[in-house]
Order: sequence, then C-alpha cells, then structure tokens
Amino acid sequence: MPIQRDLLTFARTRDVGALATLKRDGRPQLSMVNFALDPAGPSVRMSLTGDRAKVANLRRDPRASLMVTSQDGWSYAVLEGEVRLSPEARTEDDATVEELVELYRTIRGGDHPDWDDYRRAMVADRRLVGTLAVTHSYGLVRGS
Repeated sequence: MPIQRDLLTFARTRDVGALATLKRDGRPQLSMVNFALDPAGPSVRMSLTGDRAKVANLRRDPRASLMVTSQDGWSYAVLEGEVRLSPEARTEDDATVEELVELYRTIRGGDHPDWDDYRRAMVADRRLVGTLAVTHSYGLVRGS
C-alpha cells in the first residue's frame, strides 16, 4: 500500500500522537509522544526515554505505528514502519543531545527558556531519538 500524501500533510499539522509498540506477548502497548514529521523521508522523530516500556519494546521489535487525530477525532492518520533508536544521551554536548535540541526547536517552534537545564535533563532522563521510517499509512481526513 503506498503512503498517502494527504495523510502525511495532515500528520504534519500535529505534534502529539499515540505510539503503538509490541509487548513481548504480542499485544500493543500505546504511549503518547511528541513528534515531528519530515514528509520528505517520510519519517517521524520522537524524543523517548531509555528506561520506558516503549523503548524496551522497540529494542526487541522495531515495528511501530503512530496515530494522530483531529481535535474531534473524526480525521486521523496512522503511520507505520520500523523505528531506529539513537544512542541514549550520555553527556550534555553529545550528538544525541544536539539532535534532541534540534527536535525540541522543531516541535515547539522556538527556543527552550534554559538550554543548560534542558541538556542536563536529557542526560538524566537517558533520552534518545526514535525515528520511525514510514512505509505504510492509512486513515481518513475529512473535508479533503
């Protein structure tokens, strides 16, 4: 199934969605995540925490789906693919923290009020970047 461009356009207008990963027993595990969509990829980048269930699930099985909806819930897009995980943030100036800074700016549309505090928090939280390479999509965008 080809990736539907209207679904990518819709998803690009959002920055929060439900990420579904697979538990060890095969059941889905859902988590809300902030994300930024790069339609050229197409890919989705997310800031994740190294010790959470979704990351453990992705390390075992990289398949995932991200669902985003309109405010009323009647328009939605599901983007599917495999997630590549960056290394966890280890120092305040490593490549992962630099990518997390750039991702923050992309999602929030501006600067953090205290970058030193942000960088410390990324290391303390064991943050990393998950990149979903979108290979499939489905959904319904009303009004288009």
